[in-house]
Amino acid sequence: MLSSVKWGKYIIGDLFERIKTAKLPYKADKLPKQPCGEYVIPCLTSSFRNQGLNYYVPREGATILKHVISIPSNSDVYRAYYQSREFTVLSDAYAIRWKNEAEIITSNQYLFMVMCINKVTDLPIYSYKNKLGGWNVVKNKPIMLPQKNGKIDFKFMDDFIAELEAERVAELEAERVAELEAYLSVTGLKDTLLTKEEKSIIENYNSLTWKKFNLEELYGKATRGKRLKGADRIAGNLPFVTAGETDEGISAFIGNNVQIFSRNTTTIDMFGSAKYRNYEYGGDDHVAVIHTEKLPKYASIFVTSAIHKSSHTGQFDYGKNFYAKDADMLNINLPEKDGQPDYECMELLISAIHKLVIKDVVKYSEEKVETTKDVIKSRHTYNYHNFESLSEVAEGTVEYGE
Repeated sequence: MLSSVKWGKYIIGDLFERIKTAKLPYKADKLPKQPCGEYVIPCLTSSFRNQGLNYYVPREGATILKHVISIPSNSDVYRAYYQSREFTVLSDAYAIRWKNEAEIITSNQYLFMVMCINKVTDLPIYSYKNKLGGWNVVKNKPIMLPQKNGKIDFKFMDDFIAELEAERVAELEAERVAELEAYLSVTGLKDTLLTKEEKSIIENYNSLTWKKFNLEELYGKATRGKRLKGADRIAGNLPFVTAGETDEGISAFIGNNVQIFSRNTTTIDMFGSAKYRNYEYGGDDHVAVIHTEKLPKYASIFVTSAIHKSSHTGQFDYGKNFYAKDADMLNINLPEKDGQPDYECMELLISAIHKLVIKDVVKYSEEKVETTKDVIKSRHTYNYHNFESLSEVAEGTVEYGE
């Protein structure tokens, strides 16, 4: 698309004019970084973060700008930005607009021209030590713009940015579908529709009968892990579980010769926090292992939640630890059938919950994509120098025609 375009040379100051703005009596380091009270207008400084809009000032006394281009005048990076939302100028930067009021410049056209301006301002040769200078310097710099019949081709700019937008939206949707498909594959939940049995178990949840069961009687004695000091740990691939919530209690991956606990089991740490483990692991002496490995996966997950509800009550802490012997005495509430744990019921409940959660994830993902589409279409935050095709213009890899 770019290779067939005719290009013409134009002086920035012949096309744009600097906008006069009121001088504001504020220091950036004293201003809030979020809107609060009367401080509601983003103000422009020389920063290249967030398009230079990192602080807020009151509306009163400020020159409110919108649909213009901003350029820093005292910075390490002299990158121009299209500003589509209301803002004002604070310091070390300025704003420019199209000179000819008879020509209505669109957002897409401004976005395109920003990249052409950046070809001569946003260069690595400029820094705090070697400053570009302000408008008096920039206005005399030449830029290249697309031409048709000897005039600036504004339609090409519009079409080019619109095409980039369409490509980006397509990429986002493809990424969303791929990520969702990968997640569903990992979880084994390609289908989020509840089965007849799953619907029934959810609808009749309040009618389930429950019974207290002793943990040792159901799964045998809990096993206590063995202490392994940090200095003695050898790097390896085996997850080593200790007490704590960070990284699910996995403190290291070791290669030591330790007892390896089976996947599909439950750990309870010194604070009474229970976690389901779907992988083989080692454990230190602050961990009790409950041997639920013979249960179906979803039933084991359900049992873990029941254990956590009984063990993580706040009575265990650094002064009073939860040990394997406490696990053996622990009673948990489970759905029952004929006096025994109803594991089929537990499986259905967890399966239904998984599907309902996945359904919400799908809905959230779709809403997020739609929101992103709106952001792209509003051009509020996108700077198209990040796209390969347009960066060819900004970086000079496309030959300009005369």
